Amino acid sequence: MKSNHINVSNTISGKKETFIPIDPKKIGMYVCGPTVYDFPHIGNARPLVVFDVLYRVLSKIFGKNNITYVRNITDIDDKIIESSKNKKISIDELTTSITKSFHDDCKYLNCLKPSFEPKATEHIKGMIDMTENLLKNNYAYEKDKHVYFSINSFKNYGKLSKKNPEELVAGARVEVSKSKKHPLDFVLWKPSTNDDPGWDSPWGRGRPGWHLECSVMSEKFLGKNFDIHGGGLDLIFPHHENEIAQSCCANKVEKFANYWLHNGYVTFNKEKMSKSLGNIVTIEKMRETINGQVIRLALLSTHYKQPLDWNENLINESQNTLDKWYDQYEKIKEVDLTQELLGPLMEDINTPGYISKLHSLYDKASKGDISSKKLFLSGCKLVGLLEEDLDSWKKFKKTKSKIDENTINNKIKDRENARKKGDYKLADSIRKYLETSGVIIEDKGDKTTWKYK
Repeated sequence: MKSNHINVSNTISGKKETFIPIDPKKIGMYVCGPTVYDFPHIGNARPLVVFDVLYRVLSKIFGKNNITYVRNITDIDDKIIESSKNKKISIDELTTSITKSFHDDCKYLNCLKPSFEPKATEHIKGMIDMTENLLKNNYAYEKDKHVYFSINSFKNYGKLSKKNPEELVAGARVEVSKSKKHPLDFVLWKPSTNDDPGWDSPWGRGRPGWHLECSVMSEKFLGKNFDIHGGGLDLIFPHHENEIAQSCCANKVEKFANYWLHNGYVTFNKEKMSKSLGNIVTIEKMRETINGQVIRLALLSTHYKQPLDWNENLINESQNTLDKWYDQYEKIKEVDLTQELLGPLMEDINTPGYISKLHSLYDKASKGDISSKKLFLSGCKLVGLLEEDLDSWKKFKKTKSKIDENTINNKIKDRENARKKGDYKLADSIRKYLETSGVIIEDKGDKTTWKYK
């Protein structure tokens, strides 16, 4: 690779910028991971895959040993406490179970492991230390056993979300409390009841605020100022805004992360995903019927900054594409990727543009062009596709299909008999039945072949 210039959309500047690392030998990326209170859903899968691709691209450009990728696990939070009570299981049992499911999801989606995956509960001392620091320097105040960060103490509050505090109060759901000096002041430390998890602190037994966790863990592994911070669009306010405020004040730095990247929302059949609508699709559920590569390709089919609508057509298109691409699958020694192919990824991780280039290479490969085939397979591997061998791809499809081979063969015989009798309406209905059951049939002369979708 000749050029290592990658452009990214930086939320804090509102512009597309050339990524210039603080130190090309020590690039730091922090991405907000799951709060382990319930099974991750397709909306959670999007940042997982998006930032996995960014990690792969940065590793390709700068060398994997020069990238430190940190993705946390929030295992103490009000949602976790509430969920454990509703499910009538211990917090430890809940967080262990959901964390395991999350790791299974990551493997299913073919996401690389981050360099570090810290858990919030392992860094409570650091959170207490940062809170003491903020109190000592008058960025925070204690009231009714709570410690709050004072947003008026940080002149750049609202810079990430491009809003002033008054606008943010009007447009956001913020925790209302008479103890606060300003409605947007946020909790650094809160008291715990005897039934809830808690740790001893100078302010009594309690637990940290959600925003504090990421500030402490990112500093621990990446330092006071690092390169990239990523997450979903929903985290810009209040989570990331609050991270910036407390980190800059505690660490006496002008900048926390230099580049902020946020992926767009996921809707389900054009509707917002919500429990009340019953349209939340968990990754765990998808594991039963869809190959993880199909989900991965579907998530990469739209630019990460744009909204993505999750629907049956998108899944079918991705399945059909991979079926086609697997025709060219073979184990090869990877080749260097051309600037022409990498161009879209270097331009703000434009995965739809990159997929389009892969389609063109596939077309050339299927006509017998060996160099295009090697480039196509190497290009797929870069973004985590076609890494599963052909046998396991086919095996997954057979085991997950709604219809077994005996039934398929019997239906094909019935169709042949119908055609011999001139009953083309029946023959057509059998074809449609097989298609809706996940089977494609093809007539070649007097012979009919079939394959799973």
